[in-house]
Amino acid sequence: MSRLARLPRIMLAPNGARRGKADHPALPVTIAETVAAARAGFAAGAQALHAHVRDAAGQHTLDAGLYRELIAAMAEAVPAMPVQITTEAVGRHAPDEQRAVVRAVMPEGVSVALREMWPQPGPDRAAAAFYAWAAEAGIAVQHILYGPDDVARLAALAGDGALPQPLQLLFVLGSYASQRPARPGELDAMLAAAGSLAEAGAWAVCAFGRHEQACLLAAAARGGCMRIGFENNIARPDGTPARDNAGQVAALVRALAAQDA
Repeated sequence: MSRLARLPRIMLAPNGARRGKADHPALPVTIAETVAAARAGFAAGAQALHAHVRDAAGQHTLDAGLYRELIAAMAEAVPAMPVQITTEAVGRHAPDEQRAVVRAVMPEGVSVALREMWPQPGPDRAAAAFYAWAAEAGIAVQHILYGPDDVARLAALAGDGALPQPLQLLFVLGSYASQRPARPGELDAMLAAAGSLAEAGAWAVCAFGRHEQACLLAAAARGGCMRIGFENNIARPDGTPARDNAGQVAALVRALAAQDA
């Protein structure tokens, strides 16, 4: 069984698809840098890695060979930390490319944006077959949801039997594209749209901007899990530049301990 069959409480997302060294010098781009960031994040309290890989020019890619190389390096350096890959399209990768990388890599887990993998309303045989195959293969699929409309559509597909259950959900708060910072209050609409799908431990939050930590604390208080890292935010809660990914994880762990006290 995949170690990601249940969501980890804290998942590290150290780089994402869009930011680079110009945004923050501690943002990992190479596989070696990503593994080093994962090792430090694991020591600080993260339990899993949400991984993006970059090509020779530092651009986001769905290269199966690079993903396999990263997973092998992680197994050597941080064997207790499972790796979740992503199929994020970034406006360049079609659904068939997204499905192909998962089939080629066979990861423990993958995050997949519903609106990218199943872009049109109505039946989609290729998308439905992919989700069924992933469930049969034991690959934990986390559904990326960018707003309440996405959540409602996912719930409808699940209700129609088009998606294998149980589901893992990722609620994205705020927006990178529009530079709209996340706010904790956005979570209410997501949870309302999810209804009974949002069982404790089956959903997580990631949040863009300096209110990331506040959003993650709100999620934890309501039974959710958390994805944190430079993919979504490179600032401390006061707006000053963060030191690195591990520092962000350590600060969240301290804030969670204070909240739970």
